[in-house]
Amino acid sequence: MTGTDPFALFDAWYAEARQTEPNDSNAMALATADAGGRPSVRMVLLKGHGADGFVFYTNRESRKAGDIAANPQAALLFHWKSVRRQIRIEGALTLASDAESDAYFASRSRDSQLGAWASDQSRPLDSRATFEARFAQAQARFEGGAVPRPPHWGGYRLTPDRIEFWQDREHRLHERRLFVREAGGWSEGLLYP
Repeated sequence: MTGTDPFALFDAWYAEARQTEPNDSNAMALATADAGGRPSVRMVLLKGHGADGFVFYTNRESRKAGDIAANPQAALLFHWKSVRRQIRIEGALTLASDAESDAYFASRSRDSQLGAWASDQSRPLDSRATFEARFAQAQARFEGGAVPRPPHWGGYRLTPDRIEFWQDREHRLHERRLFVREAGGWSEGLLYP
C-alpha cells in the first residue's frame, strides 16, 4: 500500500493534539541505548519537524548525549490521551546545525538560557543551593547583555526510517499504520492490533 505521506499525516494528528492536549502536546518520549545496549527513556520536547526529521535540544554532555554518541539509533513516542492516539518513530540521530541551535536558543526565555549555562545536566548535584548559586553566577556573568548558546548545548535531529500511527479503537481493536522508508520513498502497511 502506498500513497500517504507520513509527514502530512503527522502534521494533521499533531495539529489536532495541539488543540486538545491540556499540557505539552509537543512532549515525546526519547528512547536511547548506550554502547552496551542498556536502554534509557525520558521526555523531551519537539521543537521542529518536517520531512528532514524531528528536532529536540539538550545539553550535549548529558547522559542522553552520551548514549547518542555511542549508539545514534533512537526511538520517539508521542502519546496523546486526549485523542487516544500515539505515534512511534524510529531512526538515526544527527546533530542539528549550529545555526539551527543558535536560532532556537535565542528564542528561549532568558532564565532558560541561563539555566543551560548553570546546569551540568545528568551529573550528580550535592544540593539545590549549589545549582541556585550557579544560576545566580550565570545571571551576573551575562547581566545587561545577550546570553550566548553554550558550546555544550544544541539540537539533535531524528531522521525516521519507521513511523507507526496508532489509533485506539473499542475492544482493543486498534488501528495501526506502519510506514517504512525504502529506496525512493515510503511503503505503507497495516499491523495487527
